[in-house]
Amino acid sequence: MAAGLRGRGHEVSLAATSFGEGIRTAPDVLLPARAATRVGRYGRFLDALDAHLSQTRYDVVHAMLPVRRCDVYHPHAGIAAEAVASGRLKHAGTVQRAVARVGARFNARRQRFAQVERQLLVGPNPPVVLCLSEYVKGTVQKHYDLPDAKLATLLNAVDLAKFDPARRPEAGTQVRERFAIEPDQMVGLMIAQDFARKGLREAVLAASQVQDPRLRLMVVGKEDPGRYRQLASEQGLADRVIFAGPTTDPYSFYRAADFFVLPTRHDPCSLVVLESLAMGVPVISTVFNGACEIMHSGTHGVVLEDPGDLNALAESMRQMLDAERRRAITDACLQLRPALSYDRHLDDLLQIYDRIGASR
Repeated sequence: MAAGLRGRGHEVSLAATSFGEGIRTAPDVLLPARAATRVGRYGRFLDALDAHLSQTRYDVVHAMLPVRRCDVYHPHAGIAAEAVASGRLKHAGTVQRAVARVGARFNARRQRFAQVERQLLVGPNPPVVLCLSEYVKGTVQKHYDLPDAKLATLLNAVDLAKFDPARRPEAGTQVRERFAIEPDQMVGLMIAQDFARKGLREAVLAASQVQDPRLRLMVVGKEDPGRYRQLASEQGLADRVIFAGPTTDPYSFYRAADFFVLPTRHDPCSLVVLESLAMGVPVISTVFNGACEIMHSGTHGVVLEDPGDLNALAESMRQMLDAERRRAITDACLQLRPALSYDRHLDDLLQIYDRIGASR
């Protein structure tokens, strides 16, 4: 985002406690935040940011996490109040939900995030809350009584040059050969970092219901897949669920896939879904994924009402095994590419900035 804004002639400074290699540039600000605990480091960060903002004037202060003062609050993981109140709902079982409820109550960092967020949003002049989706906007409205002028929606964007299916057409073949996937076999891909919340258990169980020997479920992510590997074996899918491990090259896996599956219980706006659509890969996901708001169920894939409905998930997978249907969906997905671009994203963002400037 910063690079895109700079490319349009705007002056941008990133303020953070650390920077990845090659990220920090001359106007960026390294904030000190040393402390013994995560809560302590967060408090030091807030103090350092306040001190910096008292000395330096910006036209727009755009925050990606709860801070004490900003013009735009852009919570990428969803709002902190919802994480405290309903984080347990991301789990399937009642035991896991009970544990999550207790954990949220005693998670000092999460509670502190929620406290700072509330102070920010219930004050006399709250910032514009930039929601990743209408799904996120609904959670904001559930917790905070903000006027419409203080709410805006901006879906994540995709680097269309990087995620261009024509850029490296051989990449998918290389992945399929690496994992011994035959040309007539169909790959349902999941890329995720939280297997339980993203619905891997449901995907495995649904794949067992499909009962089509052509189907392969490929799982990409760094989490230990041990219990899911056991589940696949119990379902007779030991050789049909492929745990590929983490990757720094998701492009190759999108090229290898026939469809993408993410039966998530909660996702503010899943970037992997948007990347899949940009690559022309049909998507199966849920109404609890803000990224699906750009899709039309039946046209770009399937948007499930219930992440736990195994019959509906299995039927969606069966539909994706039909080559003619997949071709039509792929064509429709590729037509979405302009709406996913960073140019569109920046156009919309700058309109929001202009609105903030006009209201002063």
